Amino acid sequence: MSEAEAKKPQESLQDRLAQVIDLLHRQRLVEQLAHRQEGGHHELVENLVHRQNLAELQRKLDDLHPADIAHILEALPLDDRLTVWQLVKAERDGDILLEVSDAVRETLIADMDDHEILAATRDLDADELADLAPELPRDVVHELMETLDAQQRERVRSALSYEEDQVGALMDFEMVTIRDDVTLEVVLRYLRRLKELPGHTDKLFVVDYDGMLQGVLPIKRLLVNDPDKKVAEVMATDPVGFQPDEDAYEAAQAFERYDLISAPVVDKSGKLIGRLTIDEMVDLIREESESEVLNMAGLREEEDIFASVWKSVRNRWAWLALNLITAFIASRVIGLFEGSIEKLVALAALMPIVAGIGGNSGNQTITMIVRAMALDQVGTGNTMRLLRKELGVGLLNGVVWGGVIGSVAWYLYGSWSLGAVMTGAMTLNLLLAALMGVLIPMTLARFGRDPAMGASVMITAVTDSGGFFIFLGLATLFLL
Repeated sequence: MSEAEAKKPQESLQDRLAQVIDLLHRQRLVEQLAHRQEGGHHELVENLVHRQNLAELQRKLDDLHPADIAHILEALPLDDRLTVWQLVKAERDGDILLEVSDAVRETLIADMDDHEILAATRDLDADELADLAPELPRDVVHELMETLDAQQRERVRSALSYEEDQVGALMDFEMVTIRDDVTLEVVLRYLRRLKELPGHTDKLFVVDYDGMLQGVLPIKRLLVNDPDKKVAEVMATDPVGFQPDEDAYEAAQAFERYDLISAPVVDKSGKLIGRLTIDEMVDLIREESESEVLNMAGLREEEDIFASVWKSVRNRWAWLALNLITAFIASRVIGLFEGSIEKLVALAALMPIVAGIGGNSGNQTITMIVRAMALDQVGTGNTMRLLRKELGVGLLNGVVWGGVIGSVAWYLYGSWSLGAVMTGAMTLNLLLAALMGVLIPMTLARFGRDPAMGASVMITAVTDSGGFFIFLGLATLFLL
């Protein structure tokens, strides 16, 4: 696939977003012009143009996949978002609610009354209902559960009984099961009688009469083997499977490691109770990645980019307050050496370089460590080796790049001793950055916190204060 072809779907989606925004803009513009008109035809003209614009906008939306509409809704300010949401056909509301981010979903549900929510969710599968249930009004969930049959109700309750980071909360109940004592021809006839196969069906699940998992029959084996063979002869008896209380992110890693499309979920006795599919795993990995990025920046939760000012402030204030405290500490460190800075003005120009390079190096180390921890590559047996390696990297970078900036300082200010202090300060601060880059995420993990939580803020605070102290301290000792 060429680069242009690879980019085409995304460009097409952006084009459609631009078209929706243009139609919304034209609608507002025409309404403003119609309001300025005088005469008896004013209201008629306004209504006619208004309906024409909305009809064209609705036609655009009808052609889009629910995921594309979700992307458009997330990219629109609240007023425009609700205008577009009202134009979406009611039977598509549930699928779109599943696709949008949690923050945007909250704004959409708040705009719906109970009857609209019930209509939107009534045709969803049990696992999809379980995804939405925590964000729906309690009385709506109760009424919705009453409309389900006993099997669906039990499935929803089962999915809701697990934590959101467990396999059971993500498993799908729609799957095809077969017996191992029938022929492949019988299986093929059975499949032909179905209206359609559940999404992401790459294998059929082989169970006994008690529902105990015996193995899986990959579709490719079903198609290429002799139809007269029994299922037991061609099925795989050792499939990768999961239990509902396992960690969902570890399951996602297994999907990536073994190139899975679907996998069985069994209870402790080995009974098949559901399956995991690749679409849920991809969503989980994306959400985990987004959450990690937010955590490293000190954001407490996912934020709607068009959320109210107050809501955004509440999401961001905590780590900004911490950052303010650390910045004050850094300023006090500088204050300790005011006399030195007054005697040698060059120190004021050079000290931000030491702190800045240290912060960048520390962030690189933290990113590598957090990634390794997410992939379970860091354990008690290799922690010290990892620390020594990062200290070695910091030492080498400090000597090389400290030497470079030290030479520049020598050239600019004509002082070889200032260049030497610059080299030494850079080396020591990069060693500090490496040390803290390993210790910060590991300490957070030891106390049961997300190792990425505010890591970027903390490493910057340490390297700023430490860099200023090291550089100004060395300068005071050796230059003044």
